[in-house]
Amino acid sequence: MAETPAAPQVQIQLQIDESIAQGMYVNMAMLNHNETEFVIDFIYVQPQAPKAVVRARVINSPKHMKRLLAALQDNVAKYEAQFGKIDVSGPQPHLGMQH
Repeated sequence: MAETPAAPQVQIQLQIDESIAQGMYVNMAMLNHNETEFVIDFIYVQPQAPKAVVRARVINSPKHMKRLLAALQDNVAKYEAQFGKIDVSGPQPHLGMQH
């Protein structure tokens, strides 16, 4: 059986603006989808205040979302192997969204 040649590796150089490199703290995310895309809103919920702010929105394809999910699962597993299990117990914030 003949082997299929591997696709050539493309090396990408990342460029990041300083304001983006600083990062943005979020403590909640909301996820929605339709047939062609997934939308993730990264949200900061202020402690003890009924106010939440969407700090970033990421829109991607279903194929990319599945790759992102696999990368997240892999990284969480590596983190837990090094630092121990992540405890996700406790209250979850409830967010009432108005459209």
